[in-house]
Parts: sequence; C-alpha cells; structure tokens
Amino acid sequence: MGICIKEALKLIKDNINKVSYEIVPIENSNGRISAEVIKAKYSLPSFNNSAMDGYGVKIVDAGGTARIIDDIFAGSSKQTNIEPTQCVKIMTGARVPKSVDAIVPFEVVDKIDEERIGIPSGISLHQHIRFKGEDIQQDEPLIDIGDEINFATITILSSQGVTHIKVHRKPKVSVFTSGDELKPHYEDIKDYQVFNSNTPTLLSRVSELGADVTFTGKAGDSIESLQEMIKNSIYSDLIITTGGISVGEADFTSKAFEQMGMEILFDGISIKPGQPTIFGKIGSTYVLNLPGNPLSAALIFEIFGTIILQKLSGNKNIFHNVIHAKLEDDLKNKQGRTTIIPGFFDGEYFIPSPKIFPGMVGVLYKCNSLIVLNKNLSGLLKDDLVKIIPINWKFYTEKEKDFFN
Repeated sequence: MGICIKEALKLIKDNINKVSYEIVPIENSNGRISAEVIKAKYSLPSFNNSAMDGYGVKIVDAGGTARIIDDIFAGSSKQTNIEPTQCVKIMTGARVPKSVDAIVPFEVVDKIDEERIGIPSGISLHQHIRFKGEDIQQDEPLIDIGDEINFATITILSSQGVTHIKVHRKPKVSVFTSGDELKPHYEDIKDYQVFNSNTPTLLSRVSELGADVTFTGKAGDSIESLQEMIKNSIYSDLIITTGGISVGEADFTSKAFEQMGMEILFDGISIKPGQPTIFGKIGSTYVLNLPGNPLSAALIFEIFGTIILQKLSGNKNIFHNVIHAKLEDDLKNKQGRTTIIPGFFDGEYFIPSPKIFPGMVGVLYKCNSLIVLNKNLSGLLKDDLVKIIPINWKFYTEKEKDFFN
C-alpha cells in the first residue's frame, strides 16, 4: 500500500541536502536563495531629513511669523541654525538642522512677502521630519540564510550599497521518460500511440520553480536503454522520470535504477492518485519516479516534487502553506486512502474539479489549487472550511472585484 504522506514528506526533509553556493550581482539574484546573513551597514535614513517641501520652523513661532534666512536643498550639507522668529526653506530629502522643530508644508503657510511667512497654529513637534534610523537601524538583520530574494530584498540590498550576494546555485534537474508507446509532441503518432505530455509539463513546472532543468531524452522499453539514460543524467542534483514503476512485465524503470545502485527511501505512497511513486538516491543524486498517468504525475509532483526543490535550493520555507477557504458544494470521498482533489479557488470558495481521473490531461489548466482529504474522511459539506494548497499562483481574475477593506 505504501507509506503515508507525512512519512514521505519527512523522508524528503531528512534526506535532502541543499546545493552549493555562488556569488552573483544583486540584479541577477531575483528568485535565488540567500546563503549568507546580511546586516545593515548604514542606518536609513542616514540623517534627519525633510519629508515635505516646506519650511523648517520653531514650535514657539506657531501662530506667528518668521523670517526666511536660508534655502536648504536635498544633497546639501548645510546645518543652518535658526532662532525664534526665523525659518529655513527646505526641500524633500534635505538634511534638517538640529535647531528645526518641525516642517510646515508650503501650501499651508501664509506667504507675507519674499522674506516672511505666517505660520499656522496647529503644528506639532517633529512633524514631517524623518529621523535617522527610523526605517532601518545600522547592524539590523536584513537577510537570513534561506531567504528567497525578490524585488523588495533587492531594494534593501541596493539601499545598503551591496553589489553582490552569496546565493545557492540553481538545482540541476534532469527529466527523461520511457515507454515505446509515447511519442514527442513534435512527431506524428499512430493510432496506438499517445503524445508524451508528462515531460513538457515537468520541464515547464521545474523551470517555473527556479531550477535549471534539462530534457535528457526518451528511453526505450529495456533495462539497457534506461541505464544509459540514467548514466547521462547522473550529473544532476535531481532526476525525474515518469512511468515504468508499476507492477508489470514491461515496467523496467525501477529495476534499472536498482541495478544502478539506487538507495530507495520510499517505494509507494498511500495516496490517490499516485500510489506508485518512488523516491531514492544514487550517490548524491536524488531520484523521483512519478506515475505515468498525466494527472497523477502532476499532482504528486505538486505535493512532493516542489518540496524536494525547495529543500535542494536551500530555501528555509520547505513546508506547504495553506489558505482557508469555503467549499462551494458537497464533496464525497472514498475512505481508505489520502486523496488529492484539484480545483479552483476564487478568493472565497474552493471549487473542486468535476474530472479527476488519473489519466486525464485536461484538468490542471483550469485549476489553481488543490486540497488533500484525510483517508478517514467520507466527505465534506457545502461551506465547510478547507485548507487549500496554491498551485499555478498568480492571483488575478477576469472579473473586477472590490479589494478595499
């Protein structure tokens, strides 16, 4: 029957080592995983500065007038001292002199003449002044080992004058398939053959997840052909195959890997669809043998393959996160085995796919998430809360929605 899903995930977590690191320019680090701790070299702001174009004034002059004694622009090092009844014209981002109590925007003062202004009474101490370090303090931790770099972390790095960062290299993944009945999508097929959709699916998905992925070819239905393919793929951190792992006379994949010295970490999972899944390693190369049925292979990869890549890449976030949603309608379940149900999350409801047969290919392109049902669950009712795992996740909709709270 195979091990349970939690045991399988634990074996993946406990056995996979992250890949080595390299140093890249920060502009090339988007989507990469940090292999170092970075602390702030500078406080931000690095000096007290004005948040507005306006006048730097003394609080005691609120409701009165003041004479303009200087202009201070962004980038200036001026530290003009003001006394009561004096003020300075100051621009956004300019250094605020220590003697200035508050900034009053241009539009709220009464300009008496070219040298004097009238100051409103309703001003407060330190208004519109951005103080040194209120954004980031010097030596404050910014990036930790295992953090994923994105546009916002690149913003932080550039603000600190960081030009290069140590990141884990992209995992190298090889994908191959086997089976004489499968034909590439760019060739003609006979009426007894089918197009191979698994390989393009995996190549695309693995690439989306940030790995360097290579298609190493199609093996024939023989142990010798499969072993040649394995030897050609062994340089990778991870080998992914589909098919050839069920019980049958022509299922040679698992036998070929075993003869190549693969250590099997698990063989079979108590899950539907996708029970005949094998995970192992040959030396330092990990191997994921997925089922041959297209929907089974894709769903199993979402549950297990994505976690393998998260762990390989050095990402500290290796567990599936969930979003709570309501179930759109009643859902029945056959007890005895953990079940994966793909579907669509519209922001409030999870709508299960009406078609979930393992051999189907026309399912996931309409789905953006999935749920996993406990083996003891006989079903769920409409409006029950479910925990969804996002896939294919750019969360937009063709229907305009009100997103204000």
